[in-house]
Amino acid sequence: MEISSKENTQLFSNTILLVDRSSFKSESSASKEKQSCCGGIKVFLGALSFVYFAKALSGSYLKSTITQIERRFDIPSSLVGVIDGSFEIGNLLIIILVSYFGAKLHRPRIIGAGCLIMSAGTFLIAMPQFFMGRYEYERFPSIINSTVSISPCLKDKSQTLLSALEKPQAKINAGCVQTVAIIGPIFGFLLGSLCAKLYVDIGFVDLDSVTITHKDVQWVGAWWLGYLIAGVISVLAGIPFWFLPKHLPKPEGRKDSSTSSEQSEFITEDNKDHQKSYQQNVKIAEMEDFLPSLKNLFGNPVYILYLCASIIQFNSLIGMVTYKPKYIEQQYGRTSSQTNFVIGLINIPAVAFGIFSGGLIMKKFRINVLGAAKLSLGSSFFGYLLLLSLFAMGCENSDVAGLTVSYHGAKQMTDYEQALYSECNSGCACSKNDWDPICGENGVTYISACLAGCHASNGSGEHTVFFNCTCVGTLESPSQSSSAVVGLCQKGNECPKMFLYFLVISVITSYTLSVGGTPGYILLLRCIKPHLKSFALGIYTLAIRVLAGIPAPVYFGMAIDTACLKWGSKRCGGRGACKLYDSSALRYVYLGLTLVLGTVSIFFSVAVLWVLRKKSSPQDETLSTNRERGTRGTKSRKTNFVNSDHLIQTTYWPEKETRL
Repeated sequence: MEISSKENTQLFSNTILLVDRSSFKSESSASKEKQSCCGGIKVFLGALSFVYFAKALSGSYLKSTITQIERRFDIPSSLVGVIDGSFEIGNLLIIILVSYFGAKLHRPRIIGAGCLIMSAGTFLIAMPQFFMGRYEYERFPSIINSTVSISPCLKDKSQTLLSALEKPQAKINAGCVQTVAIIGPIFGFLLGSLCAKLYVDIGFVDLDSVTITHKDVQWVGAWWLGYLIAGVISVLAGIPFWFLPKHLPKPEGRKDSSTSSEQSEFITEDNKDHQKSYQQNVKIAEMEDFLPSLKNLFGNPVYILYLCASIIQFNSLIGMVTYKPKYIEQQYGRTSSQTNFVIGLINIPAVAFGIFSGGLIMKKFRINVLGAAKLSLGSSFFGYLLLLSLFAMGCENSDVAGLTVSYHGAKQMTDYEQALYSECNSGCACSKNDWDPICGENGVTYISACLAGCHASNGSGEHTVFFNCTCVGTLESPSQSSSAVVGLCQKGNECPKMFLYFLVISVITSYTLSVGGTPGYILLLRCIKPHLKSFALGIYTLAIRVLAGIPAPVYFGMAIDTACLKWGSKRCGGRGACKLYDSSALRYVYLGLTLVLGTVSIFFSVAVLWVLRKKSSPQDETLSTNRERGTRGTKSRKTNFVNSDHLIQTTYWPEKETRL
């Protein structure tokens, strides 16, 4: 989310640049009148906003389904990270072709085709649901619509556990687009919350035969349904572009204010040959100027330092956002539906408000490029400082027999795989690979009813109660048998309170980090020569995608996997998805990696500010003050705002003064 705001701004700028350079062609008066009705810039921006909404919804929904996909297909977090990173790989594969052919072909139809490709991709993600059979969860046979007392403790080793057979498988314009782009993730996570409550095989099986609810640890929601919805939305978003003209009419207000560069594009029919020759010469000149431009760009210390700071910060933010739903589920014992609802309804609006606040501060106080650097740095510093406080807002591990505590109550566990068996369940033929947890009345969770030594059960579904569980006896009277119910035991009494504190700090942190988004982007634009802006933005976007968008989910997932206490086993053999995490280890790995990357990013931001201060010498500031004398009122303040940026630019390139 923090990421989408900057990337969408860049994409929008590039799109508007394409439209601005070549869309306004002179045509006959009748054609102009027709185009002004159905092919105007407002229609184009409206359709483009819808495309941004569809793209943002698809991307955010992908992140909301990570835990569902992981559980459904029994895969570790590192592999899920590869799936998430492939979203950026797909962008990189097509961006070169679009950049090359975009200037030659029908731009609106290219956008429409892009929407179709995007919808095809979302449909493709949902396809495994229809080809990989129904989802099967582990549940003892006695739970399946039965009130007969059957012993979970299988004394006959030839007897095997059965699996349940139910589960199948311009500013205002920019503001409008950015607003819609922020709304997209909100709807994406809310859609994820809704789908997480629906059973994964809804429409394929009789739901009355499903014996678990969305609160069960083995529950998998209808993750695939949201992708189908997102695909349909993408198709609808692309439809208007197939009916837009190739060139948009020139606005009336711009006819008299055309620059010489614009006038060269509005030539008469008699000069078409001259235009083609001119364009060919321009292309040749641009190709010859590529290496010098690249050298000039990478010779700009502010740009390079800010690029490094952004890459590292985006690694931190992408990793944090990707696995935030998983962290909330595992740390605070929340369901996927609750997690997605909280992120969509609370965190993302905080991000949107932060971006808006940053732009408002820049405009109201007329902050120059040096002030923008300070605001961006301050935003990151206080944001990560707040993030540091989240280390104290975690929950302790649940007491799980054989994993976090022994069957006798000891807290120190070393070889937990061997500790799953104890004297109390030695008479049962239990498998250590099963994961169908029950909660004993002593407050300890057991991996299965068999490992809890339960000899009888009553009820069905989530209302099943196990009796005569030899391992659930109290410490005071170990020989006394007790009962247990389906599901994990609730975490400590302090956990709900900690979750509330986490939400409050998380929202404030999201807002604080987002405030620096707009100032940082303005800093990026103002530290570059005007004729290199488009090229610089392209390099910036490419670097963020390649060096942050692709690797961050992978190595964050690998780090999170190290905190796993109980791995599942695939039916075909091999290690599956993690069933239970060490809460403390997960907290230190997830937050620690985020903070380390954020801290390194802050050091680069400090270097950016230092270089800007060094280039803006006291003599330049005195000169700026002398230039401003004699001005009056608002004009004086405006001149100060412009000259301060002008001084920074002319310090870099004294041979040619440039002004934004």
